Amino acid sequence: MTTTEAEWNSSETVSTGDEADFVLSVRDVTVGFGSKIVLQSLDLDVRRGEVLGFVGGSGMGKSVLMRTILGLTPKRSGTISVFGHDLSTASDKERKNIERRWGVLFQQGALFSSLSVKQNIQVPMREHLKLSPQLMDELATLKLELVGLPQDAADKLPSELSGGMVKRASLARALALDPDLVFLDEPTSGLDPIGAAAFDTLIQNLSSTLGLTVYMVTHDLDSLHSICDRIAVLGNKRVLAIGTLEDMMKNDNPWIKEYFRGQRALRRV
Repeated sequence: MTTTEAEWNSSETVSTGDEADFVLSVRDVTVGFGSKIVLQSLDLDVRRGEVLGFVGGSGMGKSVLMRTILGLTPKRSGTISVFGHDLSTASDKERKNIERRWGVLFQQGALFSSLSVKQNIQVPMREHLKLSPQLMDELATLKLELVGLPQDAADKLPSELSGGMVKRASLARALALDPDLVFLDEPTSGLDPIGAAAFDTLIQNLSSTLGLTVYMVTHDLDSLHSICDRIAVLGNKRVLAIGTLEDMMKNDNPWIKEYFRGQRALRRV
């Protein structure tokens, strides 16, 4: 049976099951800039251990929601809970402990241009931990190996890296503190198909090996097909639908139908 948009809005976007299984819960969140409302009364849950793909039209607010969750963009109303803690009421100490348990890869990598790759990876360690320089060097080496970068990349500047290497270096920094939750903003943008496929495989392997929960903003249909357990679709300032790829293929919302079954969409059996 085809699932209608109304059915999605009345069921899947509402919290179901044991809330202990939710690493991230967004409830009734509204975000705006001046008189423009970008997100309105938005609800979203991310389950422990899943790879959630978050999609929507350009300029709809996908990255805005991620930045709001991270505390980089203020919300006007609603609650955001991470690891069972409401971020609005968390103490400074609680907030710092929560931030130690997540890692972030921004769309352009956001590496510090004046620091080497190794120094970039060590930035979260210096901020949150008290470690000797030798131990930080050893940990940075491990993170480089984890994301498949050669050791000679450690002392290079970001400007000396290819686009794919920048993505991997940024991911290594996101993994510096062994997080439970990783936010990825368009991780395969700017990569050629081979590089994008390799990065998808890396994310999938890290998620299964390390038990990561992954929140991934993406436009990449290949990523949605190959590594996402569930997909959330943003439209009309809120989550229109959330479910598996199979659920998306059955959905009759016009935008969702065009995105997943349109002429440029990947058709798979």
